[in-house]
Parts: sequence; C-alpha cells; structure tokens
Amino acid sequence: MSRTNHQYRLAARPVGLPRTTDWDQVEEPVGEPADGQLLVQVIYLSLDPAMRGWMNAGKSYIPPVEIGEVMRAGAVGRVVASRHDGFAVGDYVSGGFGVQEYCLSDGRGVTKADPALAPLSVYLGTLGMPGMTAYFGLIDIGRPEPGQTVVVSGAAGAVGSLVGQIAKIIGCRVVGIAGGESKCRMLVDELGFDAAIDYKSQDVKKELREHAPDGVDVYFDNVGGDILDTVLTRLARGARVVICGAISQYNNVEPVKGPANYMSLLVNRASMTGMVVFDYADRYAEGVAQLAEWLAAGRLQAVQDVVEGGVQDFPETLLRLFRGENTGKLVLKIADEA
Repeated sequence: MSRTNHQYRLAARPVGLPRTTDWDQVEEPVGEPADGQLLVQVIYLSLDPAMRGWMNAGKSYIPPVEIGEVMRAGAVGRVVASRHDGFAVGDYVSGGFGVQEYCLSDGRGVTKADPALAPLSVYLGTLGMPGMTAYFGLIDIGRPEPGQTVVVSGAAGAVGSLVGQIAKIIGCRVVGIAGGESKCRMLVDELGFDAAIDYKSQDVKKELREHAPDGVDVYFDNVGGDILDTVLTRLARGARVVICGAISQYNNVEPVKGPANYMSLLVNRASMTGMVVFDYADRYAEGVAQLAEWLAAGRLQAVQDVVEGGVQDFPETLLRLFRGENTGKLVLKIADEA
C-alpha cells in the first residue's frame, strides 16, 4: 500500500516567535520497515514550550534541531507495519516520532501505550514527559513536606497543573500563579489548589504575602523573568527553588533576564536547582506507575487541551503555548485512533 508522509522540517533559526518561514513542509513517500524496524502512524503530537529552545543553535541540555531536520516532538501513534520482534501491527506506542504523519523507528525510546489504562493523549501529558517532569522535579528536587507551602508558576500548564496536584496529595498548601481569571478559577475549583494568583490582573508580590504569609518553602518555576524574581523575595528559610522552564523568556530577542533578587538564596539559606527530565530516564517506570495509580484512584486529573486538525496545523497550534491560550497539556490530533 502506497503512503505519503507530510512532515515539518526546520528551515531557519527563529528570531522571537517562530514564523511560517521558519518551517519547510515536506512531502515524501513512506518507506517500508527493514529488519528491526517498525512503522508508526502518528495520531497525537505533543506541543511543548521546550520545543522553542530546541530550535536555537548552541549548547544546551539536548542537541538543537538542525536546519533541514524533522522537528523534534513526542508523539503517540499506531504501529502499521513491523519487522521488529518487540512490536506488532496494531500496537499503540509513544516515542519521539517528530512532527510528521509517519515515522520509521528502530524501537529505541519507544514504549507501548495501553488505551485501557488511560486515553492515548494522556501518554503525552500526565503519563509522559510533563508528568515525569512534575513528579521528579517536585519530589526529588523540591522535596516538599506535609504542611509546607508550594508555589508553582505556569500553574495551568501541562507541568504546573500536575505539580500543584501532587503537592496537594503530599499534604502541602499550594498556591498557583497563572494568567487569567478562568485559569485561576479552574486551579482552585477543579484541581484543589488552595489559592491562585492571576499575574495579569493582580499584584503577585502582594498576593504572595497574603497566601504564603510564612514564606514559600518550594517554588516550582516554569516561567522565569519577573515572576521568578518576585517569588525570590518571599522565600522561607531553607526553601528549594526548582528551575524547570522560563517560557516568558524563550522568544526574547534581547538577552534572557536573570534574577536580580538572587541574594535571597543566601539570606534564607535556600537553594536553586535546574531540572531536566531526561536525567530521570531510568526511573520513568516508577513515575508512570505512581501517577497512573493516582489517576485510577481519582486523586489526580489529567488536564488536556486537544486540538483536532492535521500536521499542517502544527505551526499555528504551537504558538498557542506562547500566547497563553492553552490550559493543561497541549496536544495536536492529526489522525484517528482506529
């Protein structure tokens, strides 16, 4: 059966927000798997803030996407042809399949996804990289204890919404920082946060004084910039700051703004630690098992923003992240599950 693959390749390094000219949409025949390979039809594409950093040249925690390469992306799909002993036609799988409709894989980094355990899209969120980031970043680096105050920025996003829920399971007081009244209302009314601060309409420093009067014990930062700088002024003695992301800075055309209030770390004997989820690859099974248990028990909600379309909708859908238009995990559905 002859198939055609549509894919997005990086055409230029973006300056500021990615533009349509930064991509090449390529059409090519779909190859057949060789011995040890499988062919996956992509169903769901994961759209993540980290993708913006992967487009930049220079040293980072992961090599950049090179000009002319298929854009890196996590995805869930269905095996449609296989000459790999570990995967059969009809298996649902997740992996780094890229922004394309079909992917030939040798099976490395590919795991099976069980739709009976959770909806397939959840394997890109709660049971995927965002879930692993939230779980290990909070548990291993944040080290929250019952009764402590945890503040998370980007709280209505894929990672932040999970960080807050996990902290509540542990027994912490949780304050989320998000943009917009509806997102803040969702955090409190639906996800059980103790309080939410709307950075678009409220004075963050003033609200932190009210909602974290004894200081912030754990700050999980997804946004950087002014929000990070403000929270640093409200740290408790021995606080732990987890640096997960800096979405407010990713599209800057000027140098990244660093924290001016870093001396609060010294005064409060606090720590600031960077978190890269790939460092926990050998423990993913542990994280998935615990998060799946909480999901099944109804103690954790998978907040998703699933956009239906085609691979051609990738560039515009990606921009939803940087406009703050998504709530929870942003996923682009490009094919039917069956």
